[in-house]
Amino acid sequence: MAGGDWSQQHERGNLFALRLAAWIAVHLGRPVARALLVPITWYFLLFSPDPKRQTRRYLRRALGREPGWGDHYRQVHHFASVVLDRIYLARGARERFDLQVLGGELVHQLLAEGRGAFMLGAHLGSFEVLHAVGKGQQLPVAMVMYPDNARLIQTVLQAVAPDSALEIIAIGRPGSTLAIRDWLDRGGLIGALGDRLPPRHARGGERLPPRPERGTGPLPPPPHGRSGERLLPFLGKPAAFSDGPLRLAQVLRRKVMFMVGLYGGGNRYEVRFELLADFTQVPPDAAGREAQLQAALADYVRRLEALCRASPYNWFNFYDFWHED
Repeated sequence: MAGGDWSQQHERGNLFALRLAAWIAVHLGRPVARALLVPITWYFLLFSPDPKRQTRRYLRRALGREPGWGDHYRQVHHFASVVLDRIYLARGARERFDLQVLGGELVHQLLAEGRGAFMLGAHLGSFEVLHAVGKGQQLPVAMVMYPDNARLIQTVLQAVAPDSALEIIAIGRPGSTLAIRDWLDRGGLIGALGDRLPPRHARGGERLPPRPERGTGPLPPPPHGRSGERLLPFLGKPAAFSDGPLRLAQVLRRKVMFMVGLYGGGNRYEVRFELLADFTQVPPDAAGREAQLQAALADYVRRLEALCRASPYNWFNFYDFWHED
């Protein structure tokens, strides 16, 4: 891992190992596959010293004490469990899981408005369970992401569940912003994870051609065509967050939902949807728009911090998040 740039952290493992694990999961069943998570977890703990050193910093802040081996084990085992369950969820096996959904009616209300909306989450818990809930309720969701760092697992998921491919808009490429706008204009939902800065090679971004809406003039694109990086208090120490997803939602005058799929152990997941920001009404002056934007970002970070303290082992950023190296 190079510094605090998560995009330089390559996927662990290899395609053969992932395919073997997927074969075991599909043909031998979840109990056998989960039994294999124990040696996999210990292998990661014993032979991945840098991620363990980075997560020790996180766990120390989230738990309010020095983490022990048991804490590290639970975090990695949570991560391995979520990755394993992605296979079953991608194959449509929702009946295997105890899924509790809170706030689903808010999502349907947004869809009824016909303007689409943003769904902002984090590397906390499972996005695949969010996708499964959305698919089960026939929600039109597209995920915006940098796909280069998850090619192996996406290849395996495509092989075991070819009919359940997640709609992905690859960002950091020409035309991605227009694709996001067009998806929203068709009444779809845009999902994004807001707890990582854009990769250094992709922080230039692209400008969005302004589109006037009834009763308003066009908003200007983000300054200099790039997302801002803001230092905000997070678990007792300032951390850098990007306002890019929220800024784009503000430019397009859309509402933003906070989403999370927390893993509760065993086969239990809790899915939450909460209204985070309403950018349908935007202040006419630049100072007012900036204040509105930063208030939404601060609210997002506060919600994320509260969940990290309540469910500390669901956090899956195994890199130098606070740029302390």
